[in-house]
Amino acid sequence: MNDQEHLNYERIAKAIHHIRTHFKEQPSLDELAEQVHLSPFHFQRMFKEWAGVSPKKFLQYTSVEHAKNLLKETEANLFDAAMETGLSGTSRLHDLFVSIEGMTPGEYKNDGENLHINYSYAQSPFGLVTIASTDKGLCHVAFIEDEEKGLYELKQQFPKASYHQRVDQTQVNALMIFANDWSQISEIKLHLKGSEFQLKVWESLLKIPKGKLATYGNIAESIGQPKASRAVGTAIGNNPIAYLIPCHRVIQKSGELGGYRWNPTRKTAIIGWENAQVH
Repeated sequence: MNDQEHLNYERIAKAIHHIRTHFKEQPSLDELAEQVHLSPFHFQRMFKEWAGVSPKKFLQYTSVEHAKNLLKETEANLFDAAMETGLSGTSRLHDLFVSIEGMTPGEYKNDGENLHINYSYAQSPFGLVTIASTDKGLCHVAFIEDEEKGLYELKQQFPKASYHQRVDQTQVNALMIFANDWSQISEIKLHLKGSEFQLKVWESLLKIPKGKLATYGNIAESIGQPKASRAVGTAIGNNPIAYLIPCHRVIQKSGELGGYRWNPTRKTAIIGWENAQVH
């Protein structure tokens, strides 16, 4: 993604924020275009190039009613026995090419002094990301506003690890997840610091297909702890791998999209973009 595409996302995010905060007024195309200082013609064209659909259609994909319908589909299909026996489509990550390995206590002992971490920066359809890996797999992906702050946030997790700004194959494989064609993606291994409960929650998130949504209650039930919705929410909020572990696909049971560690507007953008890809 080049600088112009990144600028386009920033404009689109501003328009999406305006749509979400002025939903009851049903903002017109002219009004949205004015928010990002473009003509209606150029705004519509730019939005469709990025999202694949018009702003009006995108609004439909991020509405509460549409979210409720997706939740019904999830409850009917996602967590039943059939899905666990391999009846999956290519939009599911779980059991396809992503595996999670928990770090051993020795690997993050003394603030990670035994870890060697490669990191780099990349543009995604949803802005700049920091991406980092150990010799065992991907350990960190985060949407960031600038590189300096992104590196600081990474180092907060493992203050005593050794860091090298270097792109490796693990990072390259992971970034391909933003492409629509996943047939060329090699296996992606995640090497994560987390409790047994957190790892179980994060693994469950991998089962939510692209273009579908689940609730915190769905996830709690899927890991056999139906009364643990609050703890599930905390674990989801601590997800260390943005987008690839799709915590953005977990919303409130009311159909409201809710908060997001990396900005609720970005969550809205991702959900609408994914819906546009699969419809």
